Order: sequence, then structure tokens, then C-alpha cells
Amino acid sequence: MGKNKQRTKGNVRPSSSGRAAELLARESGAVPGFVGFGNMATTELGYVPAVHGAEEIDNLVDADFRLVLRKLSKRDTVTKLKAAQEFGAMCQQRDSDVVKGVLPYWPRIYCKMSVDHDRRVREATQQAFEQLVLKVRRSLAPYLKSLMGHWLLSQCDTYAPASSAACQAFSAAFPPSKQAEALSFCKDEVLTVLQDNLLKETADTLSDPQSVPEEEREAKFLRLLTSSLLGVKRLISSLPQTETHSLQDRLTHLLSQAKFWKYSKHQTPQVRGAFFELMSSLCEHSPVVVQAEAARVCPTVLLALDDTDPMVLPPLWEAVLHTLSTVTDCWSHVNAKKGVLPKLWSLLRDGGKGMATSLHPNLLPFISKLPSEVTAPDLDFYTTFYSSLIQGLSRERAISSPSESSAIVVSSVECLRYTLLQNTGEEEEHRLIRTMIIQQQLLPLIDSALGNSSLQAGPLFPLVTEMLLSWEKRAGLQNLGGLSEGENEVVFDRLLSDFWEGLRVMLARHVSNEELELNELEGMASLLQVMQSPDSVCRKETKMKKRSVKICFSEPESSVSPEEVAVTLKHPQPEPPELGQGSTEGVLRSWHLEEIVCQQAQISYSYVDEKNSERHLVYLSLLLQTFHTPRVFTRLLATSEEEKLKAKDDQKEVEGVFPTNPAVHFLLEHVVLWLSQEDRMETSYLVEMVFSCLRCCGRQETTRILNHITTMDLKWAVLLQIIHKACADAASLQACSDWLKGSVLGERLLGLAEELCEAGLKGSGTAPDKDSWALISLALSQYHNNEPLIGAVYVEKMIEKLHGTLSAAKGLSEEGDLEPLVCFICDVASTFFSSVTHCLLLPSAEELLLTVFTLTAQDRTLTHMSDSLLRKLSHACQAGILSLVHHSASEVKEGSFLYSAAFWVKAQLLTSSLGPNGLQVLVVAVQSLADTLRSVGQRGFSLLSQFLSFLTPSQSEWITIRRALPPQWVRAPLLSGRLSVCEQPVMEVWKLRGSSRLPAHLSVCTLLARLLYTPRAGPGAGAGDAVTSDDQQGAAECSQMTDVKDFKHTVCELLYAQQWCVEMDSSLGLVAEYHTMLKEWVPMDTVHHLGPASEVLTTLYTRSIEEGGLWSLTLGSYIHNHNLAQCPGTVQSLCGSPDSLFPLSESRLSTLQVLCPCLTPEERERLIALATAGILNWQEDNSVSGCVSVLLCCLEVGSPVDEELLHAVLATMMEWRNSKEDWFLFSSDLSKTSTTQLSLSVEMMRFLSWLVTHSSKIITGSHWDFLLCSMLAWLETASDNVECLWNPWVQLFVCECCELIVRLNQFFTAPPPGVADLMPSELTAEWNDFFVEGIYSLMLPLPGRITEAFAEPDDPLFPLAVLRSVGVALTYVPLHHLSHNSLPVRFVADQKTNLPEKLQTLLNTLSPLLLFKARPLQLTVYHILDKVMPTLPECDGEGDNTKSDDDREEPCLSPPAALMSVLSTCEELCETILSGLCVGEFAVVVPLSVEYSCILAYLLAWKLLLSFFRAAPSHLRVQYSLYLKKNKTLHKLLLHLFRLMPENPTYPGQGAESAAKETKTFFTESLSLDIDKRCGIEHELHHLACSVYYSTVQDLPAMVRLWWTSQEKRVSHAVDKFTGRYVSSVLSAQEICSVHASTQTFDSMTVKARSAAREVIATYSVDDIFIELVIQLPQNYPLGSIVVESGRRVGVAVQQWRNWMLQLSTYLTHQNGSIMEGLALWKTNVDKRFEGVEDCTICFSVIHGSNYSLPKKACRTCKKKFHSACLYKWFTSSNKSTCPLCRETFF
Repeated sequence: MGKNKQRTKGNVRPSSSGRAAELLARESGAVPGFVGFGNMATTELGYVPAVHGAEEIDNLVDADFRLVLRKLSKRDTVTKLKAAQEFGAMCQQRDSDVVKGVLPYWPRIYCKMSVDHDRRVREATQQAFEQLVLKVRRSLAPYLKSLMGHWLLSQCDTYAPASSAACQAFSAAFPPSKQAEALSFCKDEVLTVLQDNLLKETADTLSDPQSVPEEEREAKFLRLLTSSLLGVKRLISSLPQTETHSLQDRLTHLLSQAKFWKYSKHQTPQVRGAFFELMSSLCEHSPVVVQAEAARVCPTVLLALDDTDPMVLPPLWEAVLHTLSTVTDCWSHVNAKKGVLPKLWSLLRDGGKGMATSLHPNLLPFISKLPSEVTAPDLDFYTTFYSSLIQGLSRERAISSPSESSAIVVSSVECLRYTLLQNTGEEEEHRLIRTMIIQQQLLPLIDSALGNSSLQAGPLFPLVTEMLLSWEKRAGLQNLGGLSEGENEVVFDRLLSDFWEGLRVMLARHVSNEELELNELEGMASLLQVMQSPDSVCRKETKMKKRSVKICFSEPESSVSPEEVAVTLKHPQPEPPELGQGSTEGVLRSWHLEEIVCQQAQISYSYVDEKNSERHLVYLSLLLQTFHTPRVFTRLLATSEEEKLKAKDDQKEVEGVFPTNPAVHFLLEHVVLWLSQEDRMETSYLVEMVFSCLRCCGRQETTRILNHITTMDLKWAVLLQIIHKACADAASLQACSDWLKGSVLGERLLGLAEELCEAGLKGSGTAPDKDSWALISLALSQYHNNEPLIGAVYVEKMIEKLHGTLSAAKGLSEEGDLEPLVCFICDVASTFFSSVTHCLLLPSAEELLLTVFTLTAQDRTLTHMSDSLLRKLSHACQAGILSLVHHSASEVKEGSFLYSAAFWVKAQLLTSSLGPNGLQVLVVAVQSLADTLRSVGQRGFSLLSQFLSFLTPSQSEWITIRRALPPQWVRAPLLSGRLSVCEQPVMEVWKLRGSSRLPAHLSVCTLLARLLYTPRAGPGAGAGDAVTSDDQQGAAECSQMTDVKDFKHTVCELLYAQQWCVEMDSSLGLVAEYHTMLKEWVPMDTVHHLGPASEVLTTLYTRSIEEGGLWSLTLGSYIHNHNLAQCPGTVQSLCGSPDSLFPLSESRLSTLQVLCPCLTPEERERLIALATAGILNWQEDNSVSGCVSVLLCCLEVGSPVDEELLHAVLATMMEWRNSKEDWFLFSSDLSKTSTTQLSLSVEMMRFLSWLVTHSSKIITGSHWDFLLCSMLAWLETASDNVECLWNPWVQLFVCECCELIVRLNQFFTAPPPGVADLMPSELTAEWNDFFVEGIYSLMLPLPGRITEAFAEPDDPLFPLAVLRSVGVALTYVPLHHLSHNSLPVRFVADQKTNLPEKLQTLLNTLSPLLLFKARPLQLTVYHILDKVMPTLPECDGEGDNTKSDDDREEPCLSPPAALMSVLSTCEELCETILSGLCVGEFAVVVPLSVEYSCILAYLLAWKLLLSFFRAAPSHLRVQYSLYLKKNKTLHKLLLHLFRLMPENPTYPGQGAESAAKETKTFFTESLSLDIDKRCGIEHELHHLACSVYYSTVQDLPAMVRLWWTSQEKRVSHAVDKFTGRYVSSVLSAQEICSVHASTQTFDSMTVKARSAAREVIATYSVDDIFIELVIQLPQNYPLGSIVVESGRRVGVAVQQWRNWMLQLSTYLTHQNGSIMEGLALWKTNVDKRFEGVEDCTICFSVIHGSNYSLPKKACRTCKKKFHSACLYKWFTSSNKSTCPLCRETFF
């Protein structure tokens, strides 16, 4: 504050409070007082003098420390935090002597910062203190007393990280043995600080109320209170006992303060909790002080029992127990009946109010400390206590929380046990208490638990069982030793009898209740099971830390040991009883339990027998699982009426088969009958009952019984459950193993498999039985000790059956209803393959795996399978392959799975016609197989290598499928000049549009490329590696792949297929789709780096020499990708010298063409000599065309050649013209010409083109005649053979002729330096007067003739390349020739036009071609018409005088009708294409599609229209714009443009370096509409749309502004945002630049521009009048209105000045032109005004703002003149025909 305030004059030093205090001390002679806490004055060095000794401080304290100490005194939290961190770091880094200098000033700062409001500051302070302590060590001793109080407070900080840091600092300062001594040394000072905090401080004294918010003050005070209470506790608990006695007086003083006792009822739980913690510590360490204050302690603690806050309750109950133990007469200070117990009862009834886990463990020690006078009468006390305790279980919190419920239950049972042990006497009261506990508390608690699942899962049943065990031990039933003295066996025996009798009656009542729920029966069974074997329950409570309160009772008469009171329940997991062994006796020795079980079993059986009760049957099953004793089964049989009769013969037979065994009898007579009931849905409990019975049987008896059950006609689900149960554990499996492997079960399962397969093949339509298939799957997949679950012979028979069924289903799959069958077989196979170790050693298993694989590898259109089923098949196949690899030999044998799979895949590729989808499915399947093999390791690589060897076609097969490839690939390299091919084409071949099936060669190559490529291969793969990998596994795989049979030939075929796709250039849609798929699967570079480079290169060269054609192109691509052109000796290593390639053949010529760039200069020189010799000896050499081609190859790569040699070649060609004119094909029918003849003419054209461009100096006069005449003759031949343009060789002929014409145009337009002087003088005139006329007379009709002959642009025969070449040549057509063209006259009926006949014919001929779907043709038409557009407005200007000047609506004039007709058609098409998009949404258009062509035509037509508009004079522009406005043409254009322009029109291809510069956009970069452009077409439409929009806002700003203001808010906002961001700045800069660069001059007016301010200043001066106007362009120009501001003016009236400003603003706003044009119009208006022409009183302008007319319509009455347009608007708006001035009727 005040840093920027102006100082008093002469005061050059800034203000300083330190200097002010120093001056004060010097003048007054008194030293100011100390700065610090006013209530903590002490003689220690805890305070830093404010002034005195400042210089000494500066000398003693290091400068850096001094700066940090000042920061620590700041008020800002962040500053203090960073300063504390910096202080700690400096303490750690500096020398100890430097750090010790800080010690005198540290206590004050530490005492302040340790209680800071921000917890981060407190934590950082303690961490910094630790570093200080570690550095100074013993030097801290003199300052301990001033530090220790706040240090102890910090150790009790409520913020755990801060307290932890303080404790760590304390431990660093003092070892554990010295800590008590350190506290003892400072105990008085510490207690003083703590007492002051507790008794004196308030929120306002701790913090400044003026600067600290109330909330912050209160929080700090509460935190300090809590820490102080905990600090007192920590102090007295840490001091030795002797030191504690010395503090008794001060502690007594503290406890005598009324303010201290108010903290027990403080509204903050933290404070109350800390208070009760202090009370506990006082009771423990200073009982004398507590006893002296018993009158306050006891009511404060005992009357607070109802405080259930989570932070208060644990310390409160600790204080309660300590109080009861410490204060002997505590109950004399409180009324237990009225004040304590009611609160306890309420708390217990509420279940501890959610704090049972903390509260209830304290109840047992609590009641153990209650004296008899409090509990009397005992019966009522205990009745109320247990009723309240158990009632808490019904509260919502206890019901929803297992931990709460468990705590209540444990506490209840422990207290019950304690009470019973305390009342074992023979007195009546003891007997009544025991009866009450059993009958009214314990049994009802168990009864309530039977229907409560949470209580059943809790600790109640184990606790009750443990209690019963304790009673049995005391009753002498456990034989564990004698009784303790004073214990009565009779009492505990009576207790057991009462309990068991009550339990028996209760369970009998429950089981006899017909409305009993199943969960209650399960609860009863659970209770009995726990009582039988307590260790069978593993409770969750044992996994958690359970608070165990151990109380040692001091009463000598009590015989209860502490271990019995502190019950710890631990129940380890039991081992299930083994099948085939009798059940062992339970832990409880009493016979009552088994008697109850027998009773329950009999009642349950009677309900099942009489009423067919399902619930009781489940209950009986649960009982027998634990109690499977002969006595139980005997009692069950005694209940059965059938057992008593025993009269049936079949029962006698059964008795003969099976020995007398009650469990067996019960099983066969009852359980089996229940299992066989048809209407029984759930049978799992009956299966459990079966195994309960079998546990009483031997192994042979078990086998016979299970065989008997198997032969019965039971449900398959029952048999499945029996097998599952038999495999559940090792003992059961061993007992049932004979039955599982026996013939009875095997035959039964085999019959089931046959039945299921037959039913599935019939396709009955019903869903197969899932249990049946699950049974088959279990029987096949379950293995133990590497042995099948059932007999091995049955396993093999079942696999054979499944394979046969799956093969049959594959042939019947078209019916579509076999999917369930296949699905189930697939599941079974998958489980079998994945779980059985040596499953594929069975031949039938391999056949099954092959069938599954073939199903996964076929297109789903053939197999009619769903996606889910295919996923299952793939999973099963993968599992089978993994099993095969792990457990098969390393060599693939004939007939094995991999051998058969490879030949099946090969047959599919070579013989089946696969589409892209079918190929993709097959490749994915084989790739999955290969990946599975790779995942195994070395063994998998070996198998994969063999698999690929079987899969790869032989050489003869390769040749066959290679020759079947379509030959359309020839077109691209032929037309680009990369290859000379002389195959004779057939028109039918080129008409081939492609089929829906891929060639076999492509299919094979795709599969092999995918298998040979692995994604691990990086871009840096070497030329000699198949794939690269950093690990040994990848290297092993590489070596295995290269060992595949004919690996280099395979790589060559892959390269050949890839080159074929590249050359096809998407000619066929199917090939484009395939090529895209191939590039996604296998990167292009990867294929080129497969295999050893030298071997592949040699193989490619050999095939190129032998076959040429595509092999040569493949060789060239391979050399290019490996950068072999820069490697010396590449060609020499392949062919030796160039002489070896002569004499030329077609294949050798193709090879030479691709090798030429790789040759050395010497080799090229030799090649030129050989080729020239062949040309000059043309009479003897039959390969003249090839020689010319070789010569051209060398010339095009820049090889130097002697001019005389070129002269000789040119002279030879002229000789051919005389002697072999037929070689030139002049006036020939090219449909009958051979490709060899065409090739020779093409090569001659190429040679002449090269001469014109690179060596025109050697061309003399006769040479020029030969060249130009030949060119024109070739063009005539091309013009006469339009119908033959389907032939690529004819297309090449025309293209090269056009290329020659382009080269000649370029030459004559700008001859090379020095050539013009050497040319014949009349040559240029002949070119311009004769040859140009002849050329374009022939070429101008060509586009129309070609489109007539080939009307379908998507036809494979369509000559697009010809249109491209003709288009490029036509761009050089002169404007004069266009205006006087020789096209056939073409007019359109009812077409209004002012154009001359030639121009109208040109427009009518070429304009419709804009709509043709061929981009080169559309751009050609655009370039031609763009030349004539600026000349067309002149024709409308000549007829302008015929316009009427009456008072009707303003006249409008249409642009050229032919162009508007095309525009109208395109408009409708674009409306259809873009109809689904809103303004601002970006339309994605596929390049070169039909939509693309329509939109391109539309935008090109608009560019032509805008070019026409730009060339028109101002008065015509008004009429044209009115026409566009009337027809809403511009309105539609703008809507379309904002769907076509990209949201972010950033120019593509900008690198990172351009990011720092200004970003280029489509508006800043010029548009290139090259006809022969091949790349960047995907951005062309976007750039063109932006270009059209820019031209529109530049040439028609007023109309765009009018359209923008009429749009809805969303559209106008989008337009404004886009225009302001990307267009306005560019357009404004151009307007300003055009003003700067304008050469237009005005009389009496000057115009200047300011680029930075976007302003144009116009100054007009006439005589004594001086006017200055400032034109300000808006930010969103041209959408926003242009602002005209007033500059200087002299000699002009204010009203006239305002009129002129308004006129200029109107002209600039409403005229469609530039600022300069608007200024020119305004100047004309002002000039007219000075010339005396009156202005129109409607618009107050001399010149009309839009049509630029003068006022001509005069009123007959007042003679005032008006503009016609103004009058028309006046009449229409006022609905009157009166004069605006005199109000008379206007005639």
C-alpha cells in the first residue's frame, strides 16, 4: 500500500518502521517494549526485540536466515508455508554454527506458527523444527522451556500429519529413555501454558478480531482446547510416578475450576472426547486427585452415558470403567436408579444408537463392577438389562449392519454366561434368575434368530454351543478334569436339561407349523449343525479385529477365571466328512442333541409322507448331511409304514442284494422314489440325501447302489448332479471311482450322446436339453490324474459321434435350424480341448478339430451361423490348437490336423471364388491359428514353418493364378510413360467391370503376407529379415519363417500382387476395397522388407528379363524402396554391362526402362550409343521404337548427349517421313493399327517434345516445318479416331500429341534465352496465324465429341486421361480464337441474349459440359469460359439504352442465360445433396463421386458468374444484382457455402515451423485449379468453396450484408463468427492495399489509407470548400456497416455536410463494389451538386444509391425532379400517387 504514492520533495529514502522506531529510541532515550504475546511474558529468550540490538541481530544471523525469518512473520499463508519449507531446507544444508545463530529468535516464531490456522503451515513448521533439531542437537537445551509447551500441544494436534511431524521432531531431539526426563524438566512451564489455554484464553484473545474472521478464530480456539486437554493427558501419562505427585497441587487447582468441568458438556465432540480421555488418564495416574474431586468426577462421567457421539463414546466408557475402579464410593455421588440406569436402558434398547461395536464390549466389565445395592433386586435388574440388550437387535441399524448385530449378540451371550456363573447357588433368587435367563432370554433369542438370516450367519449359534460345552464341562460330562471349588454339578446338569427341553419343544413347534418358511427350517438345521460340530462355521468376525475387554474380578468369592469372562471365538474351517465313513461324535457329549435330531427327522418325514411337503424334505436333507448316523436312519425307517409291512417281493430281493443297513434301506425305499417323481423340479437336496446315505456304506456297496440308480429312468439332470457330487472331493471320488469308470455309466452316456446328435440333425425345432449336453461335456472334460472320468473307450466313441454329427451338420447348414446342435457340440468340444491334457492323441479328436476350424474359416453367408456361434467355434478351435501344440510331435505328419488344414485352406484359395468378406474371414481364421502357434514358443515356430510350407502354392500353381489376373493394370504405367508394352488389347477385356470375386493370386498373397508379417516388426526392419524383434523369440521366429519352402519366390509373388493393385489405380471397385484391406493388415514397407534382399532382387530381375511387364515395375519399386539406386554396382551385379540387354525385346526394354535411373553415367553413355546405332541403322534393326524409347529414358534422367547425335536422329526421322510415311500414322484408322506402330509414333512425339523443351537450339527451319506439320497431322488423326479412344494405346497417342502441343505453346509464349534469334523470322507469325488456328479448330470440339462417344464416365472404357491432356492443351487457347471459333452453331429456343452468335454458340456448347462427371472436363470448360467472361458485359452494355425509364420497378438484367441454366440445374442438385445439413454443419463429400461433380460444377459456375460480375460496369452490376436477388440465387449459394466450407479452414501441409508464423488458411492462399492435379483433391472442394465465398463478399458485399441481416439468430451468429475470424482481416487488408495501389485519380479529391487503423481518408476540395471524410472498416467487414466519420470541413453548411456523409455511408453500404468505387460514386454526386443539378428530395442525393441514375421524373405542379426508383418506392409504400412535396397527383 502506498508504493506508488508521490513522495515529499527531497525524500529519497523509502519509509521504514524500523528506522522510525530507532529514531524514537534515540530522541526519547527509551527502548520500546517487546513484541509478542501479551499474556505470556517471561524472562526466557522467547521474544525478539523490535528495535534494540537490530544491528547485532544482523551481525549474528545469516542474511538468508534473516530473510526467511521475516517471511515467517508475514500474515500470508502461502508466504509462511514456503518460508517454512525454505527454513527446513536451509537448516539441513547450512553449517550448524550458522543455524545456531537462529535459536534465540526461533521460540517466538515457533510458538506462533505451531498454532497457525492453516494446517499445512503447522505441518511444515514441525518438519522445519525437526531439521533444526537434527542440526543443533544439544544447543537447543537453553530454549526448551520456552518451546516445550507448544511442542507438546503440537504433538496433540487434531491434524494427524502435523501431530505426527511434531512427535517425529520430539523423537529426533530425545531418545525414548530421555523423553520423560525432558518433560519433567519443563513440566511447570508446560502445565502453565496448558492451564492458560484451558482457563484464560478465548477465541478473541488468541486471534485479532479486527483481522481474523470469526469462523477462523473459533476453529483455532476449539483446536487449542482439544490439544490442551490431550496435552495434559500426555504430560501426566508420560511423567514418572514421582513427578506426577509433584504436580498434584497444580492438577487439583485445575480440577477445582468450574470452567474446566464445563468442557464435559461442550458442544464440540472433539473437546468432550479429549476431556474424557483426560479423566481416564487422571484416574489411572493420579487417583488421589480424582478421589478428592469425586463429587464432581462421578456425576460428570456417569451421567454422560447417553452421549453417543462417535468421537466421545469410546473415551467416555473408558472413563466410566476407570471411575468405577478408582472411586470406591462413586455411587454415593450419583443416583443409579434415576440418573444412570435409565440412560443405559434407553441406550441399549436403541442398539447403542449405531455405536454397538464400541459400546457393547464394555457392558460385561460394567455390570461386573456394579455393587449389590445398585442391582438389587437382582432379578428385576437382570430382566430389564437383558430385555433392553436383546431388544436392541430389532433396531434398524442393527438389522442392516452385521457388525452392529454381531457386537450385540456377543455382548448378550457373554453377559448371560457371566450372570449364570454368578448365580449357581441353591437359593430361590438364583434359581429364578437361571430360569429367567433360559426361558425368557436365551431361548427367545435363539427363536428369533431362526427366521433371521443375518443372526443365523452371526456368532450366536457358535456362542451358544460354546456356552453349552462350558456347562457340560462343569456338569462333568466332558471328562476334562474335576470341578473348581464351589461349583455344583447338579446345577449345571439341571441347566442343560432345562435348555435342551426348551429347545426340543421350540423346534418341535416350529417343524410342525405348516406355514413355516424355508429359511426358518434352514436356520433350525444350521443351529443343529453348529451344535454338532461348532468348528463347521467360519464367522466373519474372526477376520476382523475384535476388541476383547479382559476384566479380573477382585471378589474372592467369585470362582470365574478371567479367561472364561473374556471370550474369544475362533472357528477354523472344518474338513467335510468323508464319504464311506461313519460320522464321528459331536463335540457336545449330551444325548439330548441326537434325540432332538431324531424327533425333527421323524416329524419332517411324516410331513413328507403324508402331505408331500417340499420344505420338510429339504429340511430332512439338511439334517442328514450332518447327522447320518444309524440311529437316525433306524428311527426314520421305524416311522415308515412300508418298513413295518415288508411284504413285497421286490423288497426282499433288494434285501438279498444289499446287506442289512438302515441307510441303504432308507435310500432305496424312499430317496430313490422321491428322485424318480416326474413333477419334481429341484433335486439337488435329494442328491445330497443320497450321498448322506452312502456315507454309511462301503466302496463296493456304493458302486452297486449307484449302478442301480444309473439304470433307473431318472432325469439327466439328476445324473449330472450325482456325478458333480461324486467329483466334489477326493474322498467321494475315490469311493465312486468304480462306478464312474464302469460300463453301466459309460453305456448310458454313450447312448445319450447318440440320442442327442440324432435329434439335433433332425432339426425338430425344440431346444435341446442343456443338462444332457452338460452331462456329455462333463464326462468328456473331467480328468483326474490324467485319466478320464469315465472309461477311455467310451470317451473315444463319443468324440467320433460328435465329429460325425458336426460334419453332417455342416452340409445341412443352409436349413438354418441346426445352430443349437452345433452350438452344444462346440461347447462340448471347447471344454474337452481345454481341460483334457492329451485329448488330440485320439484320431477322432483331430478330425473334430479340423471340422471346427473349417467352420470358423468360411463366410457366414455360406454357413448361416450367428456371431455368437462363430465366437464359440473360434474359442474351441484355439483351445484345440493349444492342446495340439503342447502335446504333439515337432513334425507335421500327413493326415494330421495342421497338414489337413493347410491343404484345405490352399484349396479354398485356389479353387473357390472368394469375395473380400470371405477372404477376410479365412485370413482371420488362419491368422488366429498362426498366432496360437507363435504364442507357444520354439515348438510353435517349427510347426508354423511346416504349415506355411504346405500352404504355399507350387511354381506351376503360381504361374496359373498369376496369368488369371486381369490385364487392366497396363493402362496406368502405359499412359504415364513408365513402361512400353506392346500387347494387343481386346475391347472386351477393357469392358470388364470386375466381378464380386477376387482373383486367386490376390487371395493367396493376402493370406501369406498376413502370416509372414507380425506387428512386432518395426519400421527399421532390415532387408535380410522376415520380421524384426528385440528378443530371442522374435529372432527364432524370423529364422523359422525364412526356412519356409521357396520363401524368396513367395516374397516375389507378394510384391507382384502389391504392384498389380497399385497399377490398377482403383480401376475396379473390388480391387480398391481389397487394396485398402491389404494396407490395413500389412504395411506396404513391410512386404518390401520380407526375405533376403539379394535373393529377392535377383529373382525379380530374372523374371523381369523373362516376362517383362508388371515384373519390371515390381523390380523398379523394390529398387526404389530399398534405395538401391544410390548403391553403386546394383545393375552391374544383376546384368553385367548394358550390351547384354541388346538386341532389345519387349521384356528387355521394360527392364531397361526401370533400371535406367540406377545406371552410372558411363553405362548410360554406352546405352545411348547402342540406342542411336539402332535408330540410324533402322533398315536393319527391327526394334526402332525400343531404341527411341531407350534414348528417351537416358535423356530424361539428364544424361549429356552430343548435339550432332540429336541432329542425326532428327534427320533420320525426317527420312522416315519421306520413305516410311505409314510409320507416322497420318490419316490412319487407329482401330486397325498395331500397338508397335502406335508405340513408334508415341516415341517420336516424346522425342520431339523433349527437343522443344531442352534442345530447341538445334531445330532449324526445315526441322520446324517437319515438327509443326507432323504435329498438326497427328492431331487430325486423333480427331478422326475419337471412337477408338477406348484403346489405351490410342489414348497414349492422343495424350502425347497434346503434350507436344503444350510444349510448343509454352515455347512460343516464352522462348528460352537466345533461341528467338536463331528461329526463322516468319516462324512465330506462322504459328500464331496458321498453326494455332488449325490446332484449336480441331481441339475445341474434342471434349464434346468425346463425351458424345463415351457418355458414361464410370465406364472402364472412358478416356479420362485424354480429357485431362486435351484440357491442359485447351487452357492455352487464345481469347481471339474463342470469340471467333468455328464450332457448329448451337442456339436454345426462347433464350434471351445480347451476345454475338460465336460467343453464344461457345457458351451453349461448353456450359452443359460443366455438369459432366469428369473433373478434368469440368475444369477445362471453366478455364475456357473464364477467359471470355470479362468480355460478355460489353454486349449487355451496348443494349443498355433500350431500357425504359418509366416509373415502374427497377429493371433487372440476367447474366448469360446458358450459364444461369447450368447454375439452376446445379442448384437443385446441391439442394438435394445438402438438404439434411444445417448451416454450420460440415458436409463430407467423397472425392470424384457424383456428389463431388455436382458441387464442383455449381461452384465453378459461380466463379464464372462472379468473374462476369466483376468485369461489368457499375450500372449493369445493379441490374445483375437485382436479378440475383429476385431469383434468390445468391441466398441459396450462401447457405450452401456454409455447409461446404470447413469449420477450420486451415491450409493443409503446414509443418511445426509454420505454427510460430501466421497460420495459412484457404482464404490466405490462392486456389489452384490445375486440370492434371492428382494429389490434394480431397481438399479442393473446401478450398474452392472458400474461394467462392471470398469472391462473393468481395464483389457483392451489399447483397451478402443484406442476406446476413435477414437470417435467423443461429445462422447469423455462425456466419458472423466464421467471417470475422477468417475472412474479414484478409478482405480488409486487401481493400486497404487496393487503395494504396490504386492508380485511379480524381479531380479535386485525394484518397489515403491507414493499414493499422483499417481506415480510408478521402479529402475533397473545390474553391473555398474543404471536406475530409474518414471511412472506418468494421471488425466483421463486410457484414457490419462501414462507419463514415467526420473530419475537417471548411465552407460547408452543417445540413449539407450531414447529407453528404449520409450519402457516402449509403453508397458504401448498398453498392456492390470496392471502397474506391463507392468514393468515385460519391464524388460524382457532389460534383453534380456543385454543377447545379438538384438532388432528389426523397433520397437527398443527386445520383441514386443503387442504379446511379439522375433525377429525371418531374412533377407537373412543383416542377421538382425525382429518381424513378425513389418515386416507385414512395408510391408503393404510401399507397398514393401524389407528389412528395406538393401532394398533387403525379402524372
